[in-house]
Amino acid sequence: MRVRIYQPARNAMQSGTARSKTWVLEFPPADARDIDPLMGWTSSDDTQSQVRLHFETQKQAEDYAREHGLDYIVQPTHGRAANVRPRGYGENFATDRRAPWTH
Repeated sequence: MRVRIYQPARNAMQSGTARSKTWVLEFPPADARDIDPLMGWTSSDDTQSQVRLHFETQKQAEDYAREHGLDYIVQPTHGRAANVRPRGYGENFATDRRAPWTH
């Protein structure tokens, strides 16, 4: 069983970087989910797949995996694009815009 260590991406509905600075150690699902025939809900007896451990640094997460004898893989982080620059509301009406502002 190989655990995954990664740094989560920010939520697409947010412009900030909250909850994206920590590292997460996540266990893979051990077995497939079952479908309840009456309601159609999915369920599983696997409680390990619900566990997500949060760490301040990547090194702490790797040390934890080594101490507990877990095989792990570290997924690289995807940073923000370098050419994105924060703009203010007033810049929407600037005269040097690439395209004229219209309603």
